[in-house]
Amino acid sequence: MWILLTLMAATFQILRTSGQHRLASTLSTNAAGYVRYLYAAPVALVLSAVTFGILGHEIPDIPARFWLAVATAGIAQILGTQALLSSFKLRNFALGTVYSKTEVIQVAVISMVLLGEPLAPLGWLGAAICTFGVIALASKGDLGSILSRAADPAALRGILAGGLFGLTAVCVRAATQSLGDAPTWDRAVLTLTTMLTIQALVNGTQLAINDRTQLRATFMIWRSAITLGLLSIGGSIGWTLAMTLENAAKVRTLGQVELLIAFAIARISLGERHSTRDYAATALVSAGIVIVAVLG
Repeated sequence: MWILLTLMAATFQILRTSGQHRLASTLSTNAAGYVRYLYAAPVALVLSAVTFGILGHEIPDIPARFWLAVATAGIAQILGTQALLSSFKLRNFALGTVYSKTEVIQVAVISMVLLGEPLAPLGWLGAAICTFGVIALASKGDLGSILSRAADPAALRGILAGGLFGLTAVCVRAATQSLGDAPTWDRAVLTLTTMLTIQALVNGTQLAINDRTQLRATFMIWRSAITLGLLSIGGSIGWTLAMTLENAAKVRTLGQVELLIAFAIARISLGERHSTRDYAATALVSAGIVIVAVLG
């Protein structure tokens, strides 16, 4: 089940990312990112109202560590996005992107340290293979040059972004685990609703202080943003449910299938041509994903 949920989440994420790119023509990058929280949070609140109100599910007992985990997850995701955008502002999109892909290994380490959930030995091998394949694919044939610049500020911010995204995944799992033996759906919905509400408030406050014009613009484009919010909540539900059921490192490794889907779309729908090196990289990503999912 966690595999199907992860594949669903990755697909929704691709569609959401495509929608955010379209909004970039009218919004700043930060505001386009905020839209996902602004329009997804109300949907999550409705899901919680239906689950715990109309359907009468009992709200799980909420320990103090839940609030710490879910707040950390929400803020880490915002900061991770900001770190990645910051690396882009240094005019090196490829460098920041490639090094942010170290998330696969970082989430495995964070999960082992914070939750005591290490991958199996073959799982570590699979994560390493997947990471190398993702980096090779994202580098677009410039792998040697990019790896030689590991100390570049853009690379360091990319690594920071990957670590923060990894922390987000692990803290989401920690939050759902803290809710005891409540049904999986109930734990996931409560965690997701709380996190999205925190993100909408925190990122909205940031925009209100730094760029009120862009904050107003996020409300003006509500017609197109509603679709983005629905795609975002679909992906978020998939990720949260998957990480409620399985080790966050395995979920995030399998989530790299997003790159393979995007690669296939570019080849089939857009007619983009790829090199032998690109196909070799996709093979590595695929092999790493299978190893982690089956043997990790």
